[in-house]
Amino acid sequence: MNLKSLINQPEGRRLEFKQQLPKPMELAKTIVAFANDAGGELIIGVQDSPREPIGVPEDELLAIEEQISNIIFDYCYPIIVPEISFQQVDNAHLIRVHVHRGSNFPYHLKTKGKRQGTYIRVGSSNHLADETIIADLERQKRNVSYDSELVLDYGTDELDISSFRSFYEERTGEALDEIALRKLELVKPHQGNLIATHALVLFSDGHIRREYFPYAKIECARFKGTDTGTFIDQKTIDIHIGVQAEQAYEFVLRHINKSAVVEGVYTNTRWQYPVVAVREAIRNAVVHRDYSLTGRDIKVAIFDDMIEITSPGKLLPSIDFDELEARQSDIRNKVIAPIFKRVGLIDQWGNGLKLIADELKAYPEIEFRWFERGGLQFQVQFINKDYVAQQQLQQELQQELQQELQQELQQELQQELVAPTLYSKVLNLVAERTRSRKEISTALNQRSISGQLNTIINGLLEAKLIEWTIPNIPRSSKQQYRITERGMAFLHLLGAI
Repeated sequence: MNLKSLINQPEGRRLEFKQQLPKPMELAKTIVAFANDAGGELIIGVQDSPREPIGVPEDELLAIEEQISNIIFDYCYPIIVPEISFQQVDNAHLIRVHVHRGSNFPYHLKTKGKRQGTYIRVGSSNHLADETIIADLERQKRNVSYDSELVLDYGTDELDISSFRSFYEERTGEALDEIALRKLELVKPHQGNLIATHALVLFSDGHIRREYFPYAKIECARFKGTDTGTFIDQKTIDIHIGVQAEQAYEFVLRHINKSAVVEGVYTNTRWQYPVVAVREAIRNAVVHRDYSLTGRDIKVAIFDDMIEITSPGKLLPSIDFDELEARQSDIRNKVIAPIFKRVGLIDQWGNGLKLIADELKAYPEIEFRWFERGGLQFQVQFINKDYVAQQQLQQELQQELQQELQQELQQELQQELVAPTLYSKVLNLVAERTRSRKEISTALNQRSISGQLNTIINGLLEAKLIEWTIPNIPRSSKQQYRITERGMAFLHLLGAI
């Protein structure tokens, strides 16, 4: 992307703008964070608000370049060698600092040391890395994934993999014997014995998996409305990871609808959300989550207006969700991912995001968003844009009903058919609980049912503000009256006058 186009992009994981050269420590944190993550570009000489190139003095370019090089050399460790270039946009002289993703992790500030000076990029900000992230960076340096590390506290024969063995053999038609376990790197030789890896523990059932990975589960929830205030349904999926994604997907299907769609001269039904894309997102959450993070599980949340999937771990450095159609491939869990591919739960490498992009094209009413939350969670959302329009329509209809009721009430009062206070009392009595005519009369301290009370009750029935509890037998001796939703709205208006 040329620099002029780049300036119009929002700041993010791989991009940052500065009006002038930052302070040394601030600059060093950005360079370190870029190197530890996906790489990135720092553009100096761009005003933020409004976003436009204002440049730096031309006669200061060489001096600023030398300052940048010195700061990076003096403050950052291991050595980071960026590409620094001078470019011109609209007669403004800019300095472009391009930092490549490193390989000698973790990069950190010399003066702070590795534990207090390692920074990562989260969105458009630099965040201090914790012990878990530093350990992951060190594994990346060794080209070792967390799921391939050994579990030395238990023997392989102590793991319950019977369910996974049946699942694997059914899906592949191959036996999951010792040779297969070694070939799949689910077990490795260590001091003359075969030792299970973290991956095999995750594919097991029983107390060992729950001891090592108590949060290797999916919490599913259907909420009422658009926030997490009220549950309609919940499910915890706490079995081996091979079948978690499909059970979560089935939960989603139970809580979304199908609707009619006109295609040419035909009317077909389809799910209200792109279910292939949703299933792919759930599978990705299981396959690519960071299992080294403790205290965090996968969450699948269904609201009235969207489906939201949250997975522990940062987005992998080489993956860019802004370019869904590009075939992108990166693997965090180098043992788990090939097994998922072997059993047919993920497609060929790099095809997952394209599947999401392709199906979204058929759903213009669904907006796809993604976020990195706090550096340790990745979240995607499938948002129903029509829901907002539907809510606005409902509000308009409600306002029309209120206006209609207001007019009816004013007409009744103008005709002076009944006293407003008595009208309100009858409605309030029926709103409290269902009552017979006699009970209403008694509550009004009447000796008997008056003609005026009969007029009020009959008028309320005609206006559909109250209704019979036994509509098929109007003259039943057990007949009572209850207030309607229209009556509740009318009562509210009565109180407002």
